[in-house]
Amino acid sequence: MPARMGRESMRKLRVGVLTMSDGRKYIHEDLLETNWTYQRRVAAALERTGLVEVVQGEAVVNTSEVAQQEGRRLARAEVDLTILNYAIWCYPHLSAMATHFAPGPYLLFCNVHPSECGMVGMLAAAGTMDQLGKPYTRVWGDIDDPSVLARVMSYIRAAGALSELRGQTYGLFGGRPLGMYTAVANLDQWASMFGLDVEHVEQQDVVTYAHQVDDARAEAGLKWLEERVGHIAYDNEGLTREKLKLQVKSYHAYRQIIEERGLQFVGTKAHGDLTDTFVTVDIAEAFLNDPYDWEGPHEPIVAATEADMDGALTMQLFKLFTRGEPVLFSDVRHYDHEDNVWYFANSGTHATYFAGRSRTPEDNLKNVSFLPEASYYPAGGASVHHFAAAGEVTLARLARKQGRYWMAIVPGEIVSFPKEKAIAKGNTITPEWPCAFTRLQCSADDFLGGFPCNHIHGCYGKWVDELLHVAAILGIEAKVFA
Repeated sequence: MPARMGRESMRKLRVGVLTMSDGRKYIHEDLLETNWTYQRRVAAALERTGLVEVVQGEAVVNTSEVAQQEGRRLARAEVDLTILNYAIWCYPHLSAMATHFAPGPYLLFCNVHPSECGMVGMLAAAGTMDQLGKPYTRVWGDIDDPSVLARVMSYIRAAGALSELRGQTYGLFGGRPLGMYTAVANLDQWASMFGLDVEHVEQQDVVTYAHQVDDARAEAGLKWLEERVGHIAYDNEGLTREKLKLQVKSYHAYRQIIEERGLQFVGTKAHGDLTDTFVTVDIAEAFLNDPYDWEGPHEPIVAATEADMDGALTMQLFKLFTRGEPVLFSDVRHYDHEDNVWYFANSGTHATYFAGRSRTPEDNLKNVSFLPEASYYPAGGASVHHFAAAGEVTLARLARKQGRYWMAIVPGEIVSFPKEKAIAKGNTITPEWPCAFTRLQCSADDFLGGFPCNHIHGCYGKWVDELLHVAAILGIEAKVFA
């Protein structure tokens, strides 16, 4: 995973590790150093990833009193999840007692050494957790084996993302767009299921705040773009220098509103309001989702177009478990049977990062064009046009069916074409919009027959396991389109 850059930084995930022991005092004392050795190995392996702060148990758990004491200590430490570590045979009731207090989600981890009984202890504890209805995941093996550590980290990323999500606030600019039910979620369900709040923000606030941005600041941003963007197609009508400067100001307006109202991710209706009477917010949405702007690096801020709440939520989960990777937002626009690729395109929310897959803006922006907006948006401004760089990608969508959430997971690969061919293909849809030509692992019939929405989201890389863990922790169904 790329090194994290930015004026802000995402915190390390805080992981509690408790090691379970035998309830018989003489066996516990005889194998105490064995337990400590395995616990220290787990902690060291996790900390070497650079993503985790480990809160180790201060005592190996061999009594109900110690289980309660250590569980409460992890709760006070506000860990994001708890790993129960099994190196020897241990009394299963100790796991039950510890998880009454230690924060979940829970990962049960054991060694597979033949002379030690960690596997037996884990299986006995797992059966206990099943009987008590406590969700958990099991991983076994040598923590110093990269494949085993990867399985553990996959779960930690998923559990950590859901932990970080709790208490966050989504900024909803405007209302339901274009009659889309799938863009509007239930506030009660978001609060109870994800621990999220929703702050409604008037789109007029963007207009008001934008007009208050210092002109010199906006001019500096505009010049930075003019020096780096591959092509800006000023036409003295739909895209003028003044309109582009106003789009720069709209970005600063969003940043100020986000900071003042304590928002962690946002979505904007835009259609029929800002797009008719102000300017489009494509520039703002793109650079919010980017890991940089004209004033330097920054942590990506998920911004969904068309005020798509479940779309923004899916994107925020991606951002959290990837530890800050930019996330794609697209329409499922077209299937090209000849080349077996989907055209995933939308107006503003394609971060320019996707044009080159680089944390250095110049590497990406040389592949970007600012084109006059399509005629559907009479207020005008620039559309951020590019073709997404090639690479493996994982796409997904949180969706609802009869009030219940489920997760659609779509592995694929973004592919590239020679420039002339890419432009020709892009011209068959909306020529001004960015596009990710994507080849999926499933058939077109399977995808079109079951994907739940017109919007799709994702990141470069393999993230199927993390998404499956998220679904399992939430207790929802998941379908992998592969």
